Amino acid sequence: MAGSELTNVRSPRVKTARRLTKRAFREQDRRFLAEGPQAVREALKLDGVTLELFTTAEAELRHPELITDATLKGVSVHRASGEVMSELSQTVTPQGLVAVCTLVHVPLERALTGAPSLVAVLAHVRDPGNAGTVMRVADAAGADAVVFTDASVDPYNGKCVRASAGSLFHLPVVIGAPVSEVVRHLREQGMRVLAADGAGKHTLDDVDLSGPTAWIFGNEAWGLPEEILAEADDVVRVPIYGQAESLNLAAAAAVCLYSSARAQRVS
Repeated sequence: MAGSELTNVRSPRVKTARRLTKRAFREQDRRFLAEGPQAVREALKLDGVTLELFTTAEAELRHPELITDATLKGVSVHRASGEVMSELSQTVTPQGLVAVCTLVHVPLERALTGAPSLVAVLAHVRDPGNAGTVMRVADAAGADAVVFTDASVDPYNGKCVRASAGSLFHLPVVIGAPVSEVVRHLREQGMRVLAADGAGKHTLDDVDLSGPTAWIFGNEAWGLPEEILAEADDVVRVPIYGQAESLNLAAAAAVCLYSSARAQRVS
């Protein structure tokens, strides 16, 4: 650990990192913040992604392996006071570790190469917690990519990064692509495009999910607009066997993605 503890919240280093809590500055600087030991651990596994690491003395004692790993990889490690960490953290109770990382998303064409079998597409998804959880679910289900369309939340939003639990660093992520362009590329790869919507004519019980499939998930409150539903090969709903009105986005995505994953593995 080089240098003295950072205590001044107005220091240039802290201000430069702090500005990354705003989307405009993330896009301008091509960097974002990854907070917490899990996110930092996964970021460090990718060469050249982690640029700086801020840690409190307490976090340094709890996670010495992360400090050692960062140091060995040439990452600048800065011990920060609790006040400085509170400035950098976007949580009520900071975990004492915040990394400055380079953006990791890839172009649509690169994400969809290599005959993908399962892809999650987020269209008009605005809640960062839901979006991050869908990334985590897609990763767990073995998806080949996650696509954020041009009307969706920024996957580098702090809450989204935390909700992904490191999955942002595991699989190809695409941002800002128009739905029509995404669907065209999916079909060029031989994928069936299914829209998940509560008003779907068919349920998961009715459709064959054994082939390469891309799922489109919509906004938490109003679902998918008609023009996006029209782009899909089929509109499918999760069957509700009990009395619940519906499932939230993350839960519905988990059911759909795991249904596809299982069907592909037993076919």
